[in-house]
Parts: sequence; structure tokens; C-alpha cells
Amino acid sequence: MKSYRAHMGKGLSGLYKTEQDVPVPGPGEALIRVKACSLNFREMMIIFQGRYPLPVRQDVIPVSDGAGEVVAVGEGATRVKPGDRVMASIFPNWLEGPFNMDQAAQLGGSLDGMMAEYVVLREEALVTVPSHLSDEEAAALPCAGVTAWHALQCGVPIQEGETILTLGSGSVSLFALQFAKRLGVRVIATTSSPEKSERLKALGADEVINYKARPEWHMAVREITGGTGVDRVIEVGGAGTLTQSVMSTALNGQISLIGGLANHVDKVDYNALVSNVYSLHSIAVGNRSHFSNMVRFMESHQLKPVIDRVFSFDEFDQALVYYKDSNPFGKVIIRVS
Repeated sequence: MKSYRAHMGKGLSGLYKTEQDVPVPGPGEALIRVKACSLNFREMMIIFQGRYPLPVRQDVIPVSDGAGEVVAVGEGATRVKPGDRVMASIFPNWLEGPFNMDQAAQLGGSLDGMMAEYVVLREEALVTVPSHLSDEEAAALPCAGVTAWHALQCGVPIQEGETILTLGSGSVSLFALQFAKRLGVRVIATTSSPEKSERLKALGADEVINYKARPEWHMAVREITGGTGVDRVIEVGGAGTLTQSVMSTALNGQISLIGGLANHVDKVDYNALVSNVYSLHSIAVGNRSHFSNMVRFMESHQLKPVIDRVFSFDEFDQALVYYKDSNPFGKVIIRVS
């Protein structure tokens, strides 16, 4: 079989294609023929930036997100069978409950990932693909989709009639927008252009703020909400936007923080951070239970992810550069087989 391998922080010069034997599933494992993968910002951090908050093995098979078909199972495997269409949980050992470091092993990091024609995974880590999704659509779900779902469900789950704020048009924000509207939630979104504003409205956004035209966008949020602020912020901008997110949040509201603030804490206004009573939840993707619940929700509402562009397996390097340089609206997919 063919696979790609990457050296952390070496960019495209550290990326190469290789051939190896098709792996054999052991007890409780399944052999998956990978059909499609999708990219996330974590791949940019690992491959181009050479930094990531969790361990990354050298010469790793990259990419955390993938979907495929079970072709064989090992002894004792009962959750899946040959012919099943499945997606892989990024954290194969995190099945339910809160995250801890005993569950930190992750695909495309400390474990080989999905950028291969075949992979072997623990059957407990697999989630069945919704019947209404293609392989390419299914591959879009494991990181961005689960993160958005977890961000809406953490702490006190978002309730019908509440208001959320999503930042930008990255995949986590787009998933959060789609989920929130089906939950009966009002969505205010921010973006950088009139064209993206129209696309966000087409997905269901009730109000869109152009943060280039309105740099102090938290004031616009307050105006739209009659001064009260939003019940939840899906915070994907890190230190660069956290101050305004706090100032956009209603009393006793919640901020779901995706990503970190390391090396940028000087950009956060301390006075703003303590000017309101709110809760801050740091989101580490989600467990298999989050994943399964999200899939059931998507199936019941026939929801599909937003896909920006699809590349072939041999165009993996081009897909990485496109993701890094183009600010895609939706997921970048690699069709494997």
C-alpha cells in the first residue's frame, strides 16, 4: 500500500510518499480501506510550523481525519464488520467522559494517521458513517465537526432560543452555525468580506458582522442583542479575539475556546477578562460519545458539511499549500481511493 510520511516542521521538504505492506488487524482491531481524508489547522502546525501541544512522532503518517470501509477485522472484534463504512476518532482511547493525558494518543500525532490507503484501528475508535453522506463528506467530520458539537454541548448545553457568536468562516465555525440553527439558536457571525457574509447567511446566520468594516465588532454584537450580549461564543481566534469575545458575552454566558493562547497572552486585555462574569471552557476536540451523538444529530437533520475543494491522493502536497494559503470556506478533502 501507499502512504505519506512527514517530519514535523520540515514543510513539504519533509513530506514523502512510501510503500509498505498492508497491515494486519490484531485482536479487537479493524483494517480500514481509507476512502477520503480532510485537513485541519493541526496539520499546518505539525507539518509547516513544527509546533503542537501534544507529542508528535517522527516520520509520522499525517492527518487525523479520515473515513473508509472495513475490509477485515481481528479476533474478537464485534462492533464493526467487513463492508461497514466508518470514521476514525482522533483520540482512539478517549471513549467518554472528560479528557485526561492517559487518553492523549492521537491520530496523525503520537499515532500514525489516516493519509494512507489502509490503516488498522481499534474498533472502539470507529463511528459509523451516516447513510446520507459521501466518503468525502464523512471525512470532514472527526475534528472540526466534533469540536463544534462539543463546543455547543460543554458546560450548560446551548438551549433553544439562545444566541451564539461564531467567529470567521473556518470549518469549526461553519459546523457550529449549522448545528446551532437546527437546535433553534440565533446565530451572529463575523467575517471579513461581503461575499463571505452572503455565504454565511445562506447557511442560516441571522446576523453577520464584517470585522474589517467594524473593527470593534463586540460593540456591534451588543447592539444586535440589545445590550445584553450573547449566551455563548465559539472562540477560534485565540488571543487576538478573546478580549472582544469576553466583551460580547452576556452575564453568566459561556466561551468555548478552541485552540490556545500560548505566546500571545500579551494581546489579551486583563481588565476586559475580569470585567464580566462568564465561564471559559477549553475544547480538545471531543470523545467518541460526542462523535456518536453528533452523527445521530446530523442524520436526523440530514446535515452535510461545507466542502471547499477536493484533491486526489497524489495531490496531497498541493492540498496542504492550498489550505495554508487560500483561507478556504469549508473543508479541504483528499480523495484516497
